[in-house]
Amino acid sequence: MDIAPDTVADIVIRLRAIEVKEGATDPDSGSNPIDDGATDVLVSGTDDATESEVRSMIAGLDDDSRAELLALLYVGRGDMEPEEWDAAVKFAREREAVGEGAMKELLGSPDAGDLLEEGLDAMGLTPDLPQA
Repeated sequence: MDIAPDTVADIVIRLRAIEVKEGATDPDSGSNPIDDGATDVLVSGTDDATESEVRSMIAGLDDDSRAELLALLYVGRGDMEPEEWDAAVKFAREREAVGEGAMKELLGSPDAGDLLEEGLDAMGLTPDLPQA
């Protein structure tokens, strides 16, 4: 596997930060972070850089690493077994070629961070990740 487990771990952390966010429930509250215990960090907004960070990280990967990242999602999700790694990577490359690759699948999956971690674990790789 060419993609570094630590790179995957960085993406997992950022995906989890996206996954815990919710839509604005009171966008005109007039509250400030000191008064509300800084809970607004858990609300998605137009000034939220987390998703753009994930997009930049994925876009910055070379084609092989992006395919392997997506293959880890397939293994973590149980679509493919670790023994089918080459087939998983090939399928991921095909998905990338038709525009339905890593960016779309990772950001469209509500538990992508956990699935990537499970994929790493299934492949026998265990980077130091904080527990969800």
